[in-house]
Amino acid sequence: MKHSKRFREVKEKIKELYDISGAIKFIKENSNTKFDETIEIAVKLGIDPKKEHVRGASSLPYGTGKTKRVLVFAEDAKVKEAQDAGADFVGSDEYLKKIEGGWLDFDAIVATPELMPKISKLGKLLGPRGLMPNPKTGTLTADVGKAVQEVKAGKVEFKMDKGGCLHSPVGKVSFSEDKLQENINQFLKSVWSAKPSTTKVKNYLKTVYLSSTMGPGLKLDPKSVDQTIKS
Repeated sequence: MKHSKRFREVKEKIKELYDISGAIKFIKENSNTKFDETIEIAVKLGIDPKKEHVRGASSLPYGTGKTKRVLVFAEDAKVKEAQDAGADFVGSDEYLKKIEGGWLDFDAIVATPELMPKISKLGKLLGPRGLMPNPKTGTLTADVGKAVQEVKAGKVEFKMDKGGCLHSPVGKVSFSEDKLQENINQFLKSVWSAKPSTTKVKNYLKTVYLSSTMGPGLKLDPKSVDQTIKS
């Protein structure tokens, strides 16, 4: 993959390790695109993805800078509850048929437990996209109102891939340094909380990188990450 001249110039400025604050400052100072870039975090876990799995969610204090479109699978009284909470789409069988037909014009799904048997039939479509409701992420619940509000407020889900990595947006370059710091701190603490109780590895959070949409990754100093988790 051939990178742009700007990308190469920024990459040449990178030192070996950054604390979280230093990485945020570097990204903000070196972002000169015409759009508001997303800042993303990538975490390489030190566990074997073939033996253990990590999945969860993190409620970022200041959101991601993007308003998510939420689809809620609900019936009866739960329909109004979801609508009142700000859901973009609410229903049952009609949305199952739309998804079967290829419709995916939403960013998250919330569902009541009783409708999960129907939704599970769409596993091949929703699973690979990380859209299946799950109790671990708070999206499979009877409290659909609360779930919708959390997603709208900036709740992000994370799921370990086959390579043992987690990825998530943690804000926009336009966010203040303090807001980005708090979002990143919360995400790292959430990933730490999702650590499997059975794992014995010492380096659970093996490596952590921060990057902007069009920029190179910055490796975070493990000491900075450790201090964040314990604070």
